Amino acid sequence: MAATRPLTISDVYERFVKGKKVAESDWDYTIIPTKLTELKEKYKLNFGDKIIPEDKQTINNLFNAGLEMLVETGYYCTDLGRVMKVTEEEVWEGIKKTPTKLILGEGRDIARFYPRRGNSPVKPIIQGGPTGSPISEDIFIQVMQSYAQEAVVDDLVNGVMTTIEGHPAKTNTPYEVLATMAELRATKEARIRAGRPGLGV
Repeated sequence: MAATRPLTISDVYERFVKGKKVAESDWDYTIIPTKLTELKEKYKLNFGDKIIPEDKQTINNLFNAGLEMLVETGYYCTDLGRVMKVTEEEVWEGIKKTPTKLILGEGRDIARFYPRRGNSPVKPIIQGGPTGSPISEDIFIQVMQSYAQEAVVDDLVNGVMTTIEGHPAKTNTPYEVLATMAELRATKEARIRAGRPGLGV
């Protein structure tokens, strides 16, 4: 049966809540490795000394193996300890609805993201930043500025403040929210100091 629309956030939540209960250790150490081994053999996946395959047959086999893996194993939610299943039709519907470009930033700092294929002549977008790494609040601006001022960086990825006003930015506390807001303000200040206020984040 063909999917009529992409899944919504509500759809996803309901499927997770009603999904099969699975222990995280079983998911990580049994379900995923077992299926990966099976699909590697089924699709004859062997990259040899190439990190990224270039021949079309291997690329197609890799995609088909990934599609089968997703449909047969589903997604795992660590918070709920449950698995959400999707159909192949729903996966294709999601792919069909995927944007063909993304624009971040503004003015002279704008970055345009386009799909790239093997050996593409299109320059890749370079995202700079500590990418989720813990950073002290007293040096957060300086760290983000050090990335923003590099001319090759097209887009920023935030670090994570470990404290806010001296308090640990602990998950599920008001300090987590305060730290996130402080990260946004600090990143904005870092871009201004670097002379690139329109740089995307």
